[in-house]
Amino acid sequence: MRRHATPILRLSSEAAAAILLLAMTACAQRAPIAAATIPPIPPGEARIWVYRTYEPYADHGLPAVYANGATIGWAQLGGAFYRDLAPGHYHMTVWSIGVDFNQSSDLDLAAGQQAYIRIVSAPEWEEVGLRRSNYRPTYYAWLIPPQVAAAEVAPLAFEGGG
Repeated sequence: MRRHATPILRLSSEAAAAILLLAMTACAQRAPIAAATIPPIPPGEARIWVYRTYEPYADHGLPAVYANGATIGWAQLGGAFYRDLAPGHYHMTVWSIGVDFNQSSDLDLAAGQQAYIRIVSAPEWEEVGLRRSNYRPTYYAWLIPPQVAAAEVAPLAFEGGG
C-alpha cells in the first residue's frame, strides 16, 4: 500500500524549496560598479556614494547610513550605493553601538558634484566589564577623496541608487 505525503509534509517540502531558492538568490553575485550602468547626476542635484570595501575581519552587520539625520541606505560589506540629493551641507553618520572619535564626516556639495563616504568598522573595539569583555559594532563614515574612492568603488557590488 502506498502512502501519500500529508499536507504538513508537502508544505514543509515547499517551504524548504522556497528557502533554498531564496538562499541561492542571496548568494548570487551582484554586478560590480564598473559593469553597472550609472545614470548621470540629475540637473540641480548632487550625488553621495556610500561604500564598504571588503575587509576579512570586518563586522558583517548592515548599518544604516544617515545624511543630516535621515536614513539614506544601509552599508553592505563589499557593496556600494549612491543617493542623489539637493546641493548643500551634509553631516554623514552611520549607526554604531560603539562610540569613538572621528565617526562622522561633514561635506558641502554643489550641483553636479559627487562625494564618497567609506563605511569602516572596527572589530577590535571592545567594552570591558567587571568579568568579561564585549565586542560592540563600531562604524565610521569617512569622507574619501574622489581619486582614491573611484578606484575603491569600481570592483564593489552595485547595491542601487536613486
